[in-house]
Amino acid sequence: MAVKKGKGASRKIRDKWKSKEWYTLHAPRMFNEVEIGETPSADPAYLMGRTAEVTVHDLTGDFSKMHIKLRFQVSDVEGKDARTVFVGHDLTSDYVRRLTRRKRTKTDHVIDVTTKDGFVMRVKPMSVADRRIQSSQESAIRVIMDESIKAMAADMTVSEMVKNIISGDMARDLARACRSIVPIKRVEISKTEILQAGEGIPESIEPPAEETPEEPTEPEAPEEAAPEEVPAEN
Repeated sequence: MAVKKGKGASRKIRDKWKSKEWYTLHAPRMFNEVEIGETPSADPAYLMGRTAEVTVHDLTGDFSKMHIKLRFQVSDVEGKDARTVFVGHDLTSDYVRRLTRRKRTKTDHVIDVTTKDGFVMRVKPMSVADRRIQSSQESAIRVIMDESIKAMAADMTVSEMVKNIISGDMARDLARACRSIVPIKRVEISKTEILQAGEGIPESIEPPAEETPEEPTEPEAPEEAAPEEVPAEN
């Protein structure tokens, strides 16, 4: 006896993947808009707000920066190109575990700063002392970090802040400032987050690889000076 099929079984299953198209993700202008990957979507509007995470090694090829993860968010779609903005960074968990060992004190801090171009950024520095320290010393370290990072942000754009964090210059400056309290083994900026975007557009961290030279312009001919009038003799 034949089994009667239900109405649902007779319907064809629609493959949602066939209706999706692939879009190329580009890093923000501060990273020269390099390609960072691809993502599928059935509608470009669905890409808005989607986040992507890449390491600094993926962008620059520097193996020493594999522990730094950058987060980007799609802000604009043109054709098959999706442009992103920088929204923050953090460190890999295994890298942080290697820094924090027994008989060491790790001090965490959270600071909200405003950059020179109006971006509000949350910065989370961490310091690792080579021995156990007192709570009063930890409080003093937090005060120094708070004052130092706010002063740096006031004189830097958001692109300059990101550059100093990735290169490690900010961490080295903080370590030198904190040594007046206690010897510091290591300082790292463990995490950042953009809380509010500024009015300006972040500039590139590095100049573009190829720049179109400007066409030379012909120098303008100097204007002829008018002859001076000779006073008439009486």
